[in-house]
Amino acid sequence: MEEKWVVAAKRADFGGIGKRLHLDPVIVRLIRNRDVFTEKDDPEVADRKIRKYLDGGLSDLYDPSRMKDMETGSRVIFDAIRDRQKIRIIGDYDIDGIMSSCILITGLRKLGADVSVRIPDRIRNGYGLNESLVRDAHEDGINLIVTCDNGIAAAEQIRLAHELGMKAVVTDHHAIPFRETENGETEYLLPPADAVINPHRADDSYPFDGLCGAGVAFKLICYMYDQADIANREEEKEKLLEFAAIATVGDVMDLTDENRILVREGLKRLHRTANPGLCALAEQCGLEKEEIGTYHIGFILGPCLNASGRLDSAERALRMLLTDSRKEAEELAADLVSLNASRKDMTAEGLETALEMVESSDLKKDRVLVVYLPECHQSLAGIIAGRLREHYYRPAFVLTGTDEVKGSGRSIETYSMYEELCRVRDVFTKFGGHPMAAGVSLPAEKVGEFRRRINEVCTLTPEQLTPKTVIDVAMPVSYIRENLIRQMKMLEPCGKGNSRPVFAESQMRVQSPRVFGKNRNVCKMKLSDRNGYKIDAVWFGDADEFVRSASGRTISVTYYPEIDTWQGRNRLQVRILSYR
Repeated sequence: MEEKWVVAAKRADFGGIGKRLHLDPVIVRLIRNRDVFTEKDDPEVADRKIRKYLDGGLSDLYDPSRMKDMETGSRVIFDAIRDRQKIRIIGDYDIDGIMSSCILITGLRKLGADVSVRIPDRIRNGYGLNESLVRDAHEDGINLIVTCDNGIAAAEQIRLAHELGMKAVVTDHHAIPFRETENGETEYLLPPADAVINPHRADDSYPFDGLCGAGVAFKLICYMYDQADIANREEEKEKLLEFAAIATVGDVMDLTDENRILVREGLKRLHRTANPGLCALAEQCGLEKEEIGTYHIGFILGPCLNASGRLDSAERALRMLLTDSRKEAEELAADLVSLNASRKDMTAEGLETALEMVESSDLKKDRVLVVYLPECHQSLAGIIAGRLREHYYRPAFVLTGTDEVKGSGRSIETYSMYEELCRVRDVFTKFGGHPMAAGVSLPAEKVGEFRRRINEVCTLTPEQLTPKTVIDVAMPVSYIRENLIRQMKMLEPCGKGNSRPVFAESQMRVQSPRVFGKNRNVCKMKLSDRNGYKIDAVWFGDADEFVRSASGRTISVTYYPEIDTWQGRNRLQVRILSYR
């Protein structure tokens, strides 16, 4: 599928701002493209926003007390601690739920709580708080349930907890369930908990609603540390940052505003972490702690942590993070790496089946893919849905199971998945999620109806279903300097919502291409512009195909500039991202 290239056209006084802040105008343009400031901001406001983006630290995080029900929720928990009541944390089986649970149990233990944690079994319990977990808590003598990364849609389960004499505090970041009233108004449906801490609440004035579940849990513990005035509380807060950072990246949250600060500061702590579990997992994955960045969390460490909840129990990963034993940490980390290897093999098989199903049927005509794989392991549905979305560039759901069907969906930027599910909500026994991802449960006999109706209400246009690459700057490669590349490092951490910069130039010629790699997936070459200026370049992908289609021709490229260091010498290089 050919992608559309679009050059960002946002305006500002790039030269003037660059001069005031001692930045290359290209860097200012990159920051403007990320909507850090606007063209209408006066110079003082623009400069302040840019400085916060580049240099914002922990002092720039918002006061947790501004979040709705923060004071109420903490008071309920403090009362339980004071009365020596039993508290049960209910998390989720993905990376965000694991890290949220880790933050809460670490923080509450520090505050003197009698606290335990349960993470639902993906197959037996399904997502989030459910009746069996509530009844188990009651049988264990629990007085207070605290959810993390779930609970916002658990109204019936929380009513049951109250009936059994337990209190409940919800901490979550998922979209608030809603329904359309007869007069066309939106009615938001909050669960009847003793406190609901979720920045997505319509009545919440907290300045940033993009936190993940672990971000919300981190805010709660920070607030409680302040209220309790615990010793060395700033240091104790900082110990939790690495978990919030891992969750923020792993749950693919926008790296803007507070998330950018949490991840940047969290990575600093992760680089020198003393946590035996994180140290062991990094070692098992062949990573040096000091080199871990957003890529390593998203594509190496994160999948291992998620694998425990997919193929075994997420409590295994949580136990790894909480243990003080280096030996136990090493054993658990090795298990996670092994589970992830199995997950990769199973995913490849499931994806192959899904692609064959789409290509051999009228499914490929649908704007929203609904692929039913009854025998597929339920835990892989979300991964396969994500791969289908990437392959076809359209929203995709993968459903599994034979009686009670469960599934996961992954979306594209122009399709708010959770809102669209709300339009066909009567098909499901349970559903929830974000604009970009969702989970559903439904009877097997309604799979066909779901596919039909979700496509009937779909309003996606052909243009919205065409993948688009936004080019930050159409910049000649001859402009690249080491100082520019070093200033680009200030834009990190990069990820969703703060993408790595993309540059482009046309009329380039490929010279002296050489193919490397066991799988012949690396091509090194010289790129020559229309004026004869040459620069080293590298392409990662099908190198033989690149040579066949690009060598000796004039091509346009999107690229990312970098410094290639070899034997102590630095050389400018561009990494080709795409070409045509």
